[in-house]
Amino acid sequence: MSDELDNNIAKLRSKRKLSQQELADAIGVSRKTISSVETGRFTPSVVIALKLAQFFAVPVEAVFTLQPVDE
Repeated sequence: MSDELDNNIAKLRSKRKLSQQELADAIGVSRKTISSVETGRFTPSVVIALKLAQFFAVPVEAVFTLQPVDE
């Protein structure tokens, strides 16, 4: 059994009325990185995950969760 990474970045951004670009600028990554992480096409590094959690002032588990995937 493997796990799939899910995230709440779009919801957190929406609450703050932030664009992907504004969030990217705030944590020092590209807009494409934010888009790729949000859509699940890219698994972020621990550093990016921690920067996102720190920016939103929430635990990393509030940003990312593991969803079991049936094989």
